[in-house]
This record gives sequence, C-alpha cells and structure tokens, in this order.
Amino acid sequence: MTTRAGLACRNDQRAGRYSAKIPTPYCNEGVREPCCLSPFQKGGRGDSVSHEDGVERHDLLFKEAHVTKTKTYRIVVLPGDGIGPEIVEAALDVLETVQAVAGGFSLACEFHRAGAGCYRDTGEAITPEALEAFRNADATLKGPVGLPDVRKPDGTEAGLLGGILRVGFDLYANVRPIRLYPNAATPLAGCEPDGIDYVIVRENTEGLYLSRGLGLVTPHAATDSLLLTAHGCERIARFAFQTALKKQRGAPEDGRKRVTLVDKSNVLRSFAFFRRIFLKVAEEFPEVATECIYVDAAAAALVSHPQHFQVIVTENLFGDILSDLGGATIGGLGMCPSANIGERRAYFEPIHGSAPDIAGRRLANPVSQIMSAAMMLKYLGESKAAAMLEGALWRVYAQRRIPFKAGGAVEGGASIVAKAVKLALRKGNKVQAA
Repeated sequence: MTTRAGLACRNDQRAGRYSAKIPTPYCNEGVREPCCLSPFQKGGRGDSVSHEDGVERHDLLFKEAHVTKTKTYRIVVLPGDGIGPEIVEAALDVLETVQAVAGGFSLACEFHRAGAGCYRDTGEAITPEALEAFRNADATLKGPVGLPDVRKPDGTEAGLLGGILRVGFDLYANVRPIRLYPNAATPLAGCEPDGIDYVIVRENTEGLYLSRGLGLVTPHAATDSLLLTAHGCERIARFAFQTALKKQRGAPEDGRKRVTLVDKSNVLRSFAFFRRIFLKVAEEFPEVATECIYVDAAAAALVSHPQHFQVIVTENLFGDILSDLGGATIGGLGMCPSANIGERRAYFEPIHGSAPDIAGRRLANPVSQIMSAAMMLKYLGESKAAAMLEGALWRVYAQRRIPFKAGGAVEGGASIVAKAVKLALRKGNKVQAA
C-alpha cells in the first residue's frame, strides 16, 4: 500500500497511460483503501453555507446522512481518456481537503481502466473487473472518455460507457445542473450570477439513444428507433418533480418551483405519449407549476429567457443537446457536471469530452469534474461537505482566482484550479470556525 497526502490506495491499473498523465503515482495493485483522509468525528450535519457563498441548493434525491461517526465509502474511479486523468486527479486532490475540513467520512478509492484507450488495448470499453467494482461501489467518479481515432467497425465512436453503465445498470436519471457563476464568461448580456439556475433531468435509458449500435442500415437507407415506455416516462417525470421540491431555490425569474417538459408532441406520437404521462404525474404535485413546450421553442427560450426555468425534464437525445446549449450560456461545458442515478447505483462525470488535443499540456479546466465530485458527496449524504466545496468554488470564481485563457483553457492546468479551491476551502473553514 502507498499513500498520497493521507489518501491510501492499493490499486489495479492506474497503470500505463494513467501513470504518465497524473503526476502523483498511486500503487499498481488493488484498491485505494479506506482513504484515511483526516477522519474527524462529525457532530451533526451542520448548517449550509450561505447563499452568498454560492452553495447549490438542490438535493436531487440524494441520500440523507444518518451517521454520527466516521463512515467509509467505497468509490470506484474511472480516469478515462485525454484530459480525464488530469482533471480526475485534481478532483481527488480537492476531495482530500474537503474530507479533512468537513470530517466525519472517508473515501476508499479503487481505480480501473475504461474508455477508448481501454477499448484500443483490450477490445472492450471497460474491463470485467471494473464492472464488478462498479456494481459493488457506493458511487463512481468518472472522467471523460473517447478518442477521435478510436472507432468501431461501423464508424461510431468506441470506448463510450453510456450504454454500458446507464442502460446496463438502469441509471435512468441523468441530472445536469446549469448555473451561472460569478465572472463566468456568459455570452448573454445582463445576466447576473445565479440569474441562470436550472436542472435538466434527462431520461437516460430510453429514447433515441436506446438504438445505440442497433440501427438498421442498408446501402440505400438507415433507421434508428425511438422507444419510450410508460414506466420510463412516469419515473423520470416523478424524479423531476421531486427534484423541483428538493431544490431550495425556485426559478430565478419568480421563485416558483416549476417543471417544464420539453418534447415534440405536435409531430411524434411517442412524445404525445410522454406528455400524457407527464401531465398525469403532475397531478400528484399541485405545489409545483407545470408546463410543456416543444424542443425548438425550448432551445430559443434557454437563450432568450433562461431565468424562467427551474427543472426541465426531457427525452435522452433532447436532454443531451439542450444541456450543451445551456452550458454555452454559463461559460462553457467546463462548468457542467452531471450525475447518472438509479435506484441503487450512481456515477458522476463532466458532460464534456476528453479533449485529447490539450491533454498533458497543462491547459485542462477541472471545474466540471470537481463539481461532479460535489454532486457525488450529496448523493452519499455528505451534504455539509458538498456545501463547503460548492461555496469554495463560488468564492474562487468571485475572486477571479482561475487564470483562464481564451476558449476556456486554464493557464497552468488542472492543478492550478485545485490549488485555488483547496485554499478557499481552508479559508472558508477558518471563517466558519471563528
């Protein structure tokens, strides 16, 4: 076993390309053991950081913590491809400090290979050992995957994990917060911090993406099928309404709790089917405003009037597209974390790609990966720690501590951002303790 700044590990394959990309080596066999990161006793959940500190207020159906002593969580880490290992390393570095500052829990991190590099070397996007570890983990932290030159025989991108993990483990809710931070480079004039603050709840296991790898192709035509089921529509609609209730802030425009269904029911019967089920579920939540809009109108409204929205629920493909559009309004995809949640398992990742063109050049922005780690902490029930991390990120942006370059790259790379966030965490803790 080797340790890194108090983080013990004993793992598998952090080998090969990962060890070349991440400055601090982990051991080459086994599991990052109970991550003895300052396991202080926690005397309760504590108060949230004030809204002025930028704490994200929605819980997204995350588990409640009922622990009075140090609890160890088993975390699988999939560093991924391109800049993935760099930004995952930065997120883990920040998590060490969060754990030391918050106390009361520890993270046992187990590393595994997955993604395009894994596919290129083994013919599989993820190893059987990684799948078994994923199955038994409390949560998984995943970096971006995919490389432009790694393709399947049919020409589609190889090494992607969405179909394997989301569909294979029924992680039906893809949760993508879209929130404007101070000094983020929004192209929208007049938008204040938190003037954009909504969550896209994307159905993860059905829709057009269910045809992944299954489409019919002939020399003269090709087709992919869009499938929606009553069960799938009902549970994602209910998840969206529950998310709206748990999110403390309503829509920035008027403070209302509001769920918006985005569909194309004027053209496609499958979306008319989804709308009927959505409206039926809405009757169970009279305290939440309900509306339905077509996807083309939604795309326009997310640019012209984003402050209207609190929670958006939609089909798989539409959610994928609209969340990228939303990301462009808050400073880019580097500001966009996500969670993939099922009844028993979840994993957390940025929504952006692996950016292999800047890998290893000390330009990667790890903020979306760090935000994803905060979402993971909420899911685990460590809401106090998640609030501290969110507050630290907010202060880092408010104080312009990140040296951005044109296009969103960071001068000095992921480690520079991690250093700034860790400093904000320590300072914030001192202020609270004073």
